[in-house]
Amino acid sequence: MSTYQQVVDPLWGSLGLSALCAALPLILLFVLLGVFRVKAAIAAIASLALSILLALMVWRMPVDQVFSATAEGAFYGLFPILWILINALWLYKLTVATPWFDALGRTIRSISNDLRILSILIAFCFGALLESLAGFGAPVAITSAMLMAAGMKPLKSAIVSLLANTAPVAFGAMAAPIIALNGVTGLSLHDLSSMAGRQTPFIALIVPLLLVFIVDGRRGLKQTWPVALVAGAVFGIFQFITSNFIAVELTDVVAAVATVAAVLLMLRVWQPREIIDMSGQSGGSGDLEEGRPSGPSSSSRGSARIPASASVTEAVSAAATTRVAARPSATERPVRREIWMAVAPYLIIMAVFSIAQIPAVKDWLSANGSVSFAWPGLDVVDAGGKHVAAQKFKFDHLKATGTLLLVSGLITMILYRLSAAQGLRIYWETLKQLRWTILTVTTVLALSFVMNLSGQTTSLGLALASAGGFFAFLSPLIGWIGVALTGSDTSSNSLFGQMQATAAAQTGLPPVLMAASNSSAGVMGKMLSLQNLAVASAAVGLEGAEGTLFRKLIGWSLGLLALITVLIVLQSTPVLGWMIP
Repeated sequence: MSTYQQVVDPLWGSLGLSALCAALPLILLFVLLGVFRVKAAIAAIASLALSILLALMVWRMPVDQVFSATAEGAFYGLFPILWILINALWLYKLTVATPWFDALGRTIRSISNDLRILSILIAFCFGALLESLAGFGAPVAITSAMLMAAGMKPLKSAIVSLLANTAPVAFGAMAAPIIALNGVTGLSLHDLSSMAGRQTPFIALIVPLLLVFIVDGRRGLKQTWPVALVAGAVFGIFQFITSNFIAVELTDVVAAVATVAAVLLMLRVWQPREIIDMSGQSGGSGDLEEGRPSGPSSSSRGSARIPASASVTEAVSAAATTRVAARPSATERPVRREIWMAVAPYLIIMAVFSIAQIPAVKDWLSANGSVSFAWPGLDVVDAGGKHVAAQKFKFDHLKATGTLLLVSGLITMILYRLSAAQGLRIYWETLKQLRWTILTVTTVLALSFVMNLSGQTTSLGLALASAGGFFAFLSPLIGWIGVALTGSDTSSNSLFGQMQATAAAQTGLPPVLMAASNSSAGVMGKMLSLQNLAVASAAVGLEGAEGTLFRKLIGWSLGLLALITVLIVLQSTPVLGWMIP
């Protein structure tokens, strides 16, 4: 097998033309997804085919090595990425198959009848817990349905759930996005985790405040900012601690559980001055779907008045609310045993992953369950003659996140007294549910590896590096576009992670910072992705409302993107450069 040396300017010796050519598979992917609304799997297959043709005809990569790179990417998509997603979703579905999931929902709803508080507990806290396991739209679907059950109007339930599904996404599905980023860039997993853990907490601090504002406008912000601030601060602090000092896979689980505990403790000593209750309202969504505020609702307890000068957001928020003087009980609280059984799977996950981090156990798993090898059929060096890191494959079959989730699921089955037949049936249902996701992820990873190993990504990264220090502004936007179009932080990291690292190295910026920024800033586009919008619309019974949701959320998405861009730019300078691990 001959050694393939990457060429950065294969098209007539022009870096600009070569970079434009390298961008064609990504442009095709974006156009098919964003303009023609083709299924993500089909769009990814078309983009992969184009990338293979370019690798063969323009970059002159040998045929056998092109298809070997394709196979490596697809296998990496299966293991460890999909191995994580499949087992995480399977474990979640195990809980849904029992009465304990309903008990968990009743426990949360029994805490408060105030929808501003419930938006924090359900959409932010419980949504983060679901994101840590299932991801791929499950948190949005479940939390929006739970908010509707609590009395919130359908459209607002979808908006709140979509906006809440931001801060935890970078570490979602047991840190699959960060693990994918490590796989395509070769950068230290701990450094990437630490860097993302020094960016996303600032967004976590803001999101609960935005949620209560969306639910009840300025009044909601004024009356419930203490609990919103506590929720955001606790989530951010534990996200930072876990991602930097414990285990990246447990980041969202620990942060979500700690935040729920903090909010519950605070509600024992503090309550908002008024309770905003929508449970007496009809479940219809008519005027809200049209984007027009309804008239003031009234009841024997009082009414919510809409100021003439109120914005549309404030008007919609206030129109559907009713002030009550006392805190009624929304749902009967489950008994203590039911509560413990409901949270048991999450405690099991934390216990299993914590045991796996014990030095003796970790060393044993590494020694007996980790194999590194050069992927067969590949011999690739970069333009400088250095072997490309992506052709080295690390197979962690015992200590892999997916394997630990499988163990957690088996323990959960024993605790819940589910038979092996039930467990296998649910696992098969999980595979069927994820069939398009499996095809999409494996194809996107194959596309990523072909682009990385052929040199297409390097050409594109070097061209972007010509922006110099301005690349620090471009980097978050690239991640945002990637997630908005693919609907997945994992897919965006797989596509753009190596390009971000390459461009950063060429401009003198820290590669870890720019690679992590692709993930941290990318999550702001999650609420605008077609997949998530479709899931939210279907979950609240408003099929076809994706356009309405998009218009109501794009301002929030761009605002959060601007905030994290400022943070990332400052981290690229001496002002906050000390935050880079």
